[in-house]
Amino acid sequence: MAMTPLLVFATTAAAPTAAPSRSSQVTRQHYPNFKIIVLNDDFNTFQHVTESLLEHIPGMTVDRASELTNQIHFEGQAIVWVGPQEQAELYHMQLGMEGLTMAPLEAA
Repeated sequence: MAMTPLLVFATTAAAPTAAPSRSSQVTRQHYPNFKIIVLNDDFNTFQHVTESLLEHIPGMTVDRASELTNQIHFEGQAIVWVGPQEQAELYHMQLGMEGLTMAPLEAA
């Protein structure tokens, strides 16, 4: 006589697993801003510095460019822009290509 195998399914109740606890506080780290500093020199004219700032720094106004040019001349330097590193590198390079004397980029 042929016997058919008897299949038995065992059911076990697994204990529910607890999800790892998450901190209710999330700490977001932002990329640091960088500052562009133009230094005074003896060969760039006021007009050239002002025009270079107007051409390459977004949102620069004639009045602000003039104020910064005076600060560069009388105080020896001025922070002309602060923002994300990639943009800072671009504006820094562009101002340097205009012949302005630039301080190295530094974190703000």
